[in-house]
Amino acid sequence: MMYMEGDEGHDERGSREEWTLLFWTSLAVIVPVIITLWCSTQRSKRKTHMKDFFRKSKHGWHYTDLFNKPTYCCVCSQHILQGAFCDCCGLCADEPCLRRADRSLPCKEIMAPARPDGAPEHRWVRGNVPLASYCAVCKQQCGTQPKLCDFRCVWCQTTVHDDCMASLADAEHCDLGEFRSLIIPPHYLYHVNKLRRRHPDEYSKLASSCGSGWTPVLVLANTRSGNNMGEALLGEFRTLLNPVQVFDLSELTPPKALQLCTLLPPGSVRVLVCGGDGTVGWVLDAIDTMKLKGQDQFIPRVTILPLGTGNDLSNTLGWGSGYAGEIPVEQVLRNVLDAEVVKMDRWKVQVASKGLYFRKPKVLSMNNYFSVGPDALMALNFHTHREKTPSFFSSRIINKAVYFLYGTKDCLVQECKDLDKRIELELDGERVALPSLEGIIVCNIGYWGGGCRLWEGMGDEPCPPTRLDDGLLEVVGVFGSFHCAQIQVKLANPVRLGQAHTVRLVLKSSRMPMQVDGEPWAQGPCTITITHKTQVLMLYHSAEQTDDDDDDESSASETENLADWNYNFPALSV
Repeated sequence: MMYMEGDEGHDERGSREEWTLLFWTSLAVIVPVIITLWCSTQRSKRKTHMKDFFRKSKHGWHYTDLFNKPTYCCVCSQHILQGAFCDCCGLCADEPCLRRADRSLPCKEIMAPARPDGAPEHRWVRGNVPLASYCAVCKQQCGTQPKLCDFRCVWCQTTVHDDCMASLADAEHCDLGEFRSLIIPPHYLYHVNKLRRRHPDEYSKLASSCGSGWTPVLVLANTRSGNNMGEALLGEFRTLLNPVQVFDLSELTPPKALQLCTLLPPGSVRVLVCGGDGTVGWVLDAIDTMKLKGQDQFIPRVTILPLGTGNDLSNTLGWGSGYAGEIPVEQVLRNVLDAEVVKMDRWKVQVASKGLYFRKPKVLSMNNYFSVGPDALMALNFHTHREKTPSFFSSRIINKAVYFLYGTKDCLVQECKDLDKRIELELDGERVALPSLEGIIVCNIGYWGGGCRLWEGMGDEPCPPTRLDDGLLEVVGVFGSFHCAQIQVKLANPVRLGQAHTVRLVLKSSRMPMQVDGEPWAQGPCTITITHKTQVLMLYHSAEQTDDDDDDESSASETENLADWNYNFPALSV
């Protein structure tokens, strides 16, 4: 009996231990899961709350989990690793001090009265000065102490030591710094808002207070182009310029952004487009709309900061084949100041589908080139896959690699062979006999295919020079994808078919891939007519930073009501 009782007690203890082990094991699994879910929910709530707070704030706050340099809170002066910074005025704050910073420390004002003598005032922000900053008084380096110290003016970017501030000559007067001729001063918009008569002559009178040679620049950035650098560039330009001059094209379309031109002196405005050739075409179409609205006198000159994949127009105009941050934004603005104005032809591409006589022809604008054949097929395949998985195509290198893969595939399949039997080509009304081609390319600019000089080729055959403003198109043929690759590495020349003022192509049968400035589609039997549309004013740059230099440039685009543009800036009534 005693043995049985001891046995039962042992079983009972073992069972209790098993349940205890099971309980703690379950707890060890469930508790971390609950904590993780709770943290995830809290993080999501916090993110939504912060986004709502940032949206209502007058600052351009951006939250970061890790500052890339030693940073101090402008409210409590403590060192911070994570927090928020304003990309307009440079204010930094940790999360507990964020609301206080938003209330008590004002941001850059896009519109404000000047001093009684008409000069702008400094707007000082303490601490976190840029690296390698030097004091305007003693010329020694600023921001070297491990604490919140020294001042920076958010307009002229002048930096001063705490101890030297009292010695700064005319500490109230701000000359807006190196880029004063590109900045729209707050006092200018303040006076425009007070004008009873909105007339170009009034704007020209007000411009005299901004100094001689004042050519304000508007920055229009596509944050989805190329290597997704647009977001960072927007912040850097807002730091150097008036935030009202800097537009994110994912939030405001070019027609609305360009309405700011109508509040500035006629013929004075420059537009810097940060994006690919497609973004530039979008802006030029918006400028064309300005012409249709009778706003010709306000049309700006257009320049490019190339963020896309091909960037052939940028290369032709001397701005390089792609920007990856190799030069600072300050140098970009200096290049804009030094650029010269040139004219560039724009063309109308009319596509009339065969048999659809009652449907209006498809009309497109062309700045770079039109093509039918293997390069259009590569663009179409690329475009189709990018629409399905846009996140994969966020790198310029990946984009070019995908193009290469599609080109290699077409070398084997040859989907566009016997093009000469399917297409008729007319140059200025004269029929051109075609050799056994797979593709035809009609060029307006000097570059094609991401940096290849197509018309000149290797330069071993004499050919008429290309110009951007001569009203002529250059027409060439290619024998296939492999021939295109040979042309790009300068191992072969294209087939030069001629130059013309008007180009007409008739696709007699089957479907063929086509593209205009990188925008591809598959087209059935049709007649394509390319005629001169207009000339636009572009900015041309020749400098060491570019890969090559070439001809000329242009600008044209569409625009809308200032009331639409003004929803972003309600303080500026129109």
